[in-house]
Formats: sequence, structure tokens, C-alpha cells
Amino acid sequence: MGNLFCCVQVDQSTVAIKEQFGRYQDVLEPGCHCVPWFLGSQLAGHLSLRVQQLDVRCETKTKDNVFVNVVASIQYRAIADKANEAFYKLSNTKGQIQAYVFDVIRASVPKLILDNVFEQKNEIAKAVEEELEKAMSAYGYEIVQTLIVDIVPDEHVKRAMNEINAAARLRVAANEKAEAEKILQIKRAEGEAEAKYLSGLGIARQRQAIVDGLRDSVLGFSVNVPGTTAKDVMDMVLVTQYFDTMKEIGASSKSSAVFIPHGPGAVKDVAQQIRDGLLQASVGH
Repeated sequence: MGNLFCCVQVDQSTVAIKEQFGRYQDVLEPGCHCVPWFLGSQLAGHLSLRVQQLDVRCETKTKDNVFVNVVASIQYRAIADKANEAFYKLSNTKGQIQAYVFDVIRASVPKLILDNVFEQKNEIAKAVEEELEKAMSAYGYEIVQTLIVDIVPDEHVKRAMNEINAAARLRVAANEKAEAEKILQIKRAEGEAEAKYLSGLGIARQRQAIVDGLRDSVLGFSVNVPGTTAKDVMDMVLVTQYFDTMKEIGASSKSSAVFIPHGPGAVKDVAQQIRDGLLQASVGH
């Protein structure tokens, strides 16, 4: 019906190319237009002004001889003011863009080693965009944005890179673990040294307290009981402590078997040994 009345509709974000007797005449904007077919006018076709995307996968080799697949995403659109050029000058827009992408990537990536390819992907994308912008603007197309969305090395290279990364992380973990164990050992040794030092102080103070207590007991007994010597009092105190010790050993349910001489002569020997030990502790202090 539209053709019968010579009316055509152009959708939004689209332009139509109008020809007369096969020759370009005008670009029709979105809306309703009269195209008198009986005067030789016709629509040659429509051209979308929307942003389109083309993903290009390019295989190339890096400077260190590693084959990689570089995936570039090109976003482009036709320029409304140059719609006739975009429609007539290019028959295969995607093929043209792909050729330029191949050319730039295969000229840029071989100059870089694999690690630098990952680090400089933005620079590669910028080089592709600049080349495309310069080339495609002559054909009525605008390059909106160019992205390097993926860099895929050969599977064997990828596996080797993962193994290298895993080994490096294990090495760091081992170093950290060794450093932690070293710190624990140092702190443990410091704690043991401090404990032994404090234990020695405690033992020294305990012995000094025993010596002071015995001395006070001997002096007090000698004053209260005339005619006794310090040696007599000392022997009596030591024998008393000996029997108290035997009593405590026998009363404790957790005590191990202890063999101690129990005859009168043995008691005298024990008293002499204790006296000598106490005197040595007192002199040493």
C-alpha cells in the first residue's frame, strides 16, 4: 500500500538511501517520505546508525616465540552525515575492519614478550583504534571504542605459566612458615631462659629463708635453754625435720618409693650431710 501511494517509512536510528534511475539522490531521515516510483525514484537500501560490535580473534606470535590468540572487540557505527559513503564505498564493512585489526595486532605483538603483551594490552587497543579511526573515517564510519578483551596463549604455555606461579607462591609460603617457626623458637627460648632465671632466684631465696629460719631457731633455743650449744640444737632440728619428711612421704598417695637409711647411725650421717649443705649454701650466699 505504501508503494502504491509512493510513501515509505524510515525507522528510528536508521537512514534510507534514495536513488533516481539508479543514481544516488538523497539520504532519508527517520519518518515518512514520498518516493515517486513512477518518476524513477526508489530506495537502494537502509543503513543502521546504531553502535555495532565486531569481535576479532587474531593469532600471532610474541617476541619470545609464544603463539597467542588476541581477541579485540571493535565498537563502530555509521556517521549520519556520511551515510552515502558508508553505503556505497564499502561492500563488506566487517571484513575491512577485521583486516585492519589483523594488520595492527600482528605488527605490535611480535615486538613484545608474552608478559608485556598482558601488561600493555591497553596500548595495543589504542594503536588498533587509531589505525581504524584513520582508515574507516574515509568510508563514513566512526570507531566508538576498541578493547582487547582476551589474550589466550597456547595451552602448554598457559599450563607452564600456572605452574611457575604456583611454585613462586609455594616458595613464598615456605619462607613465611620458616620465618614464623623461627620467631616461635626464639620466643620459646627466651621464655625458657626467663623461666630458669626466675626459678634460680626462687631456689636461692628459698635456701636463704631456710638458713635464716634455722639460725633464728638455734639462737632462740640456746637463749631459752641454758647449757645447750648451737650444735646440739642444730642436730635436734635436723632430726625433727628428717622424721617430718618421712611422715609426709608416707602420707602422700602419689609418692614414689624412696629408699632412705633409717637407723640411728644413718640419721647422724643424714644430719651431718644436711648441716654441711646448709653451711655451704649460707657461705655461698
